Amino acid sequence: MTTPSKEKFETKKLPMMPIRDVVIFPFMMTPFVVGRESSVHALEEALAADKKIFLATQHDASIDEPKAHEIYQVGTIVNIVQSLKLPDGNIKVLVEGVERGKILQVTDTDGFMQASVRVARYSIENNPQVEAGMQRVTSLFEQYVKLCQALNYETMISAVRMEDPAKLTDVISANLQLSIEEKQELLEIFDPAERLTRIADVLDIEIEKLNVDRTIQSRVKRQMEKAQKEYYLNEKIKAIQKELGRGEKSEFDELKKKIEAAGMTKEVKDKALQELKKLEAMPPMSAESTVSRNYLDWLLAVPWKKRSKEIRNISRAEKVLNEDHYGLEKIKERILEFLAVRQLVKNPKGSILCFVGPPGVGKTSLGMSIAKATGRKFVRMSLGGVRDEAEIRGHRRTYIGALPGQIIQMMKKAGTKNPVFMLDEVDKMSMDFRGDPSAALLEVLDPEQNFMFVDHYLDVEYDLSQVFFVATANVMHTIPPALQDRMEVLRLHGYTEQEKMEIAKQFLVKKQMEAAGLLEKNVKFTDDAIIALIRSYTREAGVRNLEREIGNVCRKIARKVVKEGEGYTITVTGENVGDFLGVIKFRDTLAHEKSEVGLVTGLAWTEVGGSILSTEATVVDGKGKLTLTGKLGDVMQESAQAAMSYIRSRAHRLGLNRDFYRNLDLHVHVPEGAIPKDGPSAGITIATAIASALSKIPVRRDIAMTGEITLRGKVLPIGGLKEKLLAAHRAGVFEAILPKDNEKDLAEVPENLRNAMKLHFVDTMDQVLQIALEAPLPSISEDGVNPTIAPPPLSNAGEAPTAHQ
Repeated sequence: MTTPSKEKFETKKLPMMPIRDVVIFPFMMTPFVVGRESSVHALEEALAADKKIFLATQHDASIDEPKAHEIYQVGTIVNIVQSLKLPDGNIKVLVEGVERGKILQVTDTDGFMQASVRVARYSIENNPQVEAGMQRVTSLFEQYVKLCQALNYETMISAVRMEDPAKLTDVISANLQLSIEEKQELLEIFDPAERLTRIADVLDIEIEKLNVDRTIQSRVKRQMEKAQKEYYLNEKIKAIQKELGRGEKSEFDELKKKIEAAGMTKEVKDKALQELKKLEAMPPMSAESTVSRNYLDWLLAVPWKKRSKEIRNISRAEKVLNEDHYGLEKIKERILEFLAVRQLVKNPKGSILCFVGPPGVGKTSLGMSIAKATGRKFVRMSLGGVRDEAEIRGHRRTYIGALPGQIIQMMKKAGTKNPVFMLDEVDKMSMDFRGDPSAALLEVLDPEQNFMFVDHYLDVEYDLSQVFFVATANVMHTIPPALQDRMEVLRLHGYTEQEKMEIAKQFLVKKQMEAAGLLEKNVKFTDDAIIALIRSYTREAGVRNLEREIGNVCRKIARKVVKEGEGYTITVTGENVGDFLGVIKFRDTLAHEKSEVGLVTGLAWTEVGGSILSTEATVVDGKGKLTLTGKLGDVMQESAQAAMSYIRSRAHRLGLNRDFYRNLDLHVHVPEGAIPKDGPSAGITIATAIASALSKIPVRRDIAMTGEITLRGKVLPIGGLKEKLLAAHRAGVFEAILPKDNEKDLAEVPENLRNAMKLHFVDTMDQVLQIALEAPLPSISEDGVNPTIAPPPLSNAGEAPTAHQ
């Protein structure tokens, strides 16, 4: 404001009192207590005179006896309105500010300060500018009072209803919530016009501060109300739990104790404690709190140090294995070797075995026997149909409803860190857009990596190196090569008839009698009855169907026991087993059927063991076409083409014209046409059938054969020898033709099976025909060589003629 002010100066000599933590303005009524001796003397001097005293604020409130330079130079001359001497010697006074004054000189007189003060009296004329300034300041002060909770609105508004700008500015200054320095700055402005402008600026700043404070306070208040509500509810829950007698011990303290005692590694323990700290800071009813609590529960549920006390007594283990399983000598030897190593090595790595064999041979039960023999816990995880990697590794915690993978879940179920862990049907896994579970198993089944297995949910390293992994599969070709490489493969072949009978007598009959509630006095199975069940009602590599049929007989007997009383007794024999099971399902033998032209008994291998594969060939008039039926795969069709080419190249030795095929069609059929068939091992079977059909010489029905054929008539080795011989034996065929290179595989064939069968090992197709056909071919001598007929001439290209397509 530019309105000029008139000033008058006057000098007064007054008693002076320094004051602390307060700035007194003119027109301001202020009570305070006087306690310092010098101040008491100054007050008494003023009371003895005209009751006027000069008050000035000291710079530092902690100084008891300030010097002149430690006091602000501008203060206020006040009137002492009241004074009251207190019992402790202090004096309580009430003063009213009169006018500003500036210290010119300070003297120490009779123990108190006396100051020469210059008083400047300003007079200002009311004009539109001054009135506008006063209205603005008054309006701003009203806003300030509304925002400031420390001031009474009604009182303050009535106090500032005045027309004197000097008095207005001093009253407002006295009531502003400012620091001592800021108030002193306002006191030192003598000109009312200038003071009016300054106060307007100060009010603008203070109102802005109060608005910000109010916004923050409102936000904090809402948060406080929410927190107080949650606190109240939590306290109420605690009180209810206390009334129910559930104790007052903190849940978080319990969790911390469990973490300390869990035996976690340092990294895992640190992460668990960090998660617990986050959980404590979360509202109990929030979704995040539930996620954190579930995570901690899983960390505590997984075994970190608990181990099963391992039984390393080899004799006891051998006894347990023999009690639970008949045969399987190689498998038992490997398990006993493992236990022997455990005794010699202090910290051996976990073993990873893979049992491969047809269904029903005891792969899964063998894993349970390993656990029983070693004193470990047993858990089983079925991988059949699993196609999601998360089944192995789990989901990350960011997903709703996330859980650890089956590996960690099974370890929790086991409760120890060294169980026998069976991965059942590892060959039945598949993959899709969600990942490849077999790839996730690479880490689990690698002894060099599985000590630091990381589940996506737990997100910490977990040691699987002490787990005894046992995988089972029916076939190997569906298991990825990298996964095969990590496992020690032990093959379980099908059982012989003798082995099946022993298994039935020692295990299956007792088990099914107990399941049906029968006593030993109620029923007895003879050896003939079991043989009849094996031969006439089952045709399998394992014993699962045999157990099922025994159970069927036991249930029928149980019905009669209930009907006729507990004293009912019966002996199941080979003659009366049909009374319980009805018509036989499989023919007893194929050996009694007569030999026929173009009909050959072949041997095949399937996922459920070996089987008999009859092959038929017939000749009809035509133009040299070869027809193949019976749902044959590409490889088997190619074997038939190779067999046909061999027969054509040997036409002169079979007593046929070189161009026999020009007027004939050949039809090769493999019965059971609904079942897909493939593989090269039927090559010599198809060749023998074609040779028989063309030469009209019957094939011996009591002989079976298997082997791959080449265009030159060589017989190549095949796989699944034991299963195929078992199938022949089951079908009543006790003579077989096999490739010479498979002779070494006889070591895997049980001795009783070798003794029961007559085996022919051959190198060439000529030898096969010599053995299989009932009569010699017209042009073949006893040694398989025609001494009179020269070899067929080669074509211009130097090669034998190819088959007509």
